[in-house]
Amino acid sequence: MEIVTHDLIILGAGLAGLRAAIEAARVGQGKLDIAIIAKTQLVRPHSVCAEGGTGAVMRPEEGDSLELHAWDTVKGSDLLADQDAVELFVQTIPQEILQLEHWGIPWARRGDGRINQRPFGGHSFPRAVFAADKTGFFEVHTLYDTLQKYPDITKYEECMATSLLVEEGQYCGLTAIDLKSGEFLVFRSKALIIATGGACRIYGFTTYSHTVTGDGMAIAYRAGLPVKDMEFVQFHPTGLVPSGILNYRGGSRGRGISDQ
Repeated sequence: MEIVTHDLIILGAGLAGLRAAIEAARVGQGKLDIAIIAKTQLVRPHSVCAEGGTGAVMRPEEGDSLELHAWDTVKGSDLLADQDAVELFVQTIPQEILQLEHWGIPWARRGDGRINQRPFGGHSFPRAVFAADKTGFFEVHTLYDTLQKYPDITKYEECMATSLLVEEGQYCGLTAIDLKSGEFLVFRSKALIIATGGACRIYGFTTYSHTVTGDGMAIAYRAGLPVKDMEFVQFHPTGLVPSGILNYRGGSRGRGISDQ
């Protein structure tokens, strides 16, 4: 049985996991030994399926505002959203849009060359920043390309976590299976970020990829960690019965990419 040790492990390699790995490497300045573990290949998370766009206040001079974006998000949640989290995301996402721009994402453009935005469900202002109809795809690939700049990040692809290791009430590592070889692995680290996405494949009818099975939430729950807001599940309203294939005329998947 192989035991692998790192300073920080990031479990999950969608948009959240890739962005967390980049930020940890940037802040660590080469002093952190970082690992990112993904059940899929790093360019094949479910995040690539998000198509519609990412909500961000990019043009306050045209009538949008951070307060309006926050209100749209809280209203869309029937006032159940964590409003501190909403405020943080609304304030942060415009800078993230520009950061992705600097990293090379091909955002759609207006005629004057500025980043384009379009209306989207739940928004009272056309603030969805998009890249054709493949927003999530381009965001994932841009983050993956940026990840290559940091040699202190070790990548474990097609490696499925199975449990967290806890000693005296403290996290100390996790177990996993290498899906390519079937080998059982033990990872030890000082810290862990779980970014494994949702669990919509627990439903028979869903537009989610077959990999979205809630592994991270399950192993955290079994280890005794608190989980929050488990009653909130994202469904797309325009799937076709019985296959679950998305009806593109009804809209695009992934509306919650930044503000839900």
